[in-house]
Amino acid sequence: MATFDFKAIGTTWKIDIFDSSIPLTPEREKNLYQKVLDRIDIFDRNYSRFRSDSLITEISKKAGTYTLPDDAKLMMELYFDIYKRTNGLVTPLIGQLISDAGYDAVYSLKQKGQLSQPPRWEDVLIYEYPKLTVNQPVLLDFGAAGKGYLVDIVGELLEACGISHFCIDAGGDILVHTPDSDKKVKPIRIGLEHPDDPTQAIGIYEMNNGSICGSAGNRRVWGDFTHIINPHTLSSPREISAVWVIAKTAIVADALATCLFFVSPDVLVSEYDFQYVIVRNDHSVETSLNFTGEIFAS
Repeated sequence: MATFDFKAIGTTWKIDIFDSSIPLTPEREKNLYQKVLDRIDIFDRNYSRFRSDSLITEISKKAGTYTLPDDAKLMMELYFDIYKRTNGLVTPLIGQLISDAGYDAVYSLKQKGQLSQPPRWEDVLIYEYPKLTVNQPVLLDFGAAGKGYLVDIVGELLEACGISHFCIDAGGDILVHTPDSDKKVKPIRIGLEHPDDPTQAIGIYEMNNGSICGSAGNRRVWGDFTHIINPHTLSSPREISAVWVIAKTAIVADALATCLFFVSPDVLVSEYDFQYVIVRNDHSVETSLNFTGEIFAS
């Protein structure tokens, strides 16, 4: 077994490797760790709105046509779908609004002037793989699904390196992989953090394969805002305290966890296979009918 603990993209990572088809010598472990860090840096250099040298920062300064990395295809297609299904409430065009609200590149957490609604996708973006055309400078933000997607990408890297049983936890975006042929492996027990008390759990979910991602309004809070902002009302939703989504991939779980702050699960179930837990600010809990975890009695 090996464990990698580190910080990247503004959050804490823990990668537990339980089994590998190739013995992990100290040298191989070191090389694998470096591969993980290098892949995260590539993703960050492409998609971070906090880095001055990123592709996203370049797009924010100049209109034009840009060639996106190959890994952008899945993420752009997912964002376009949830943009339509949420009537624009979940949008990559929210970057300038979030930055102006105070969640900016220097983490000032201070609102800058009067806030304004972000532009509509159909007015400023044309995506035809691998090209993205922007007809005006725009600050994109992929925070709704980007971290989950990066977790998936790191998971694919581990599998390609012969790692068959692992758990990745990137700030609460969790991916577990176990060989389907190994029926003796016990599932990993994942606590659902109480939104008002991080030392307590409101429930447990056990997982062998798949992802669970959570989103809560208590993670980043300043003034009247959290990291989740409604682009129509220019305010943060307060009716929901926390959401967890369980899906096959972390990108889907991460994206839908954000969507559920704005829309009913019924809007999403026709396209996506997932389980969910929603905790409202009156402490009531709603779970999907297919939820296989446990919620503790109050």
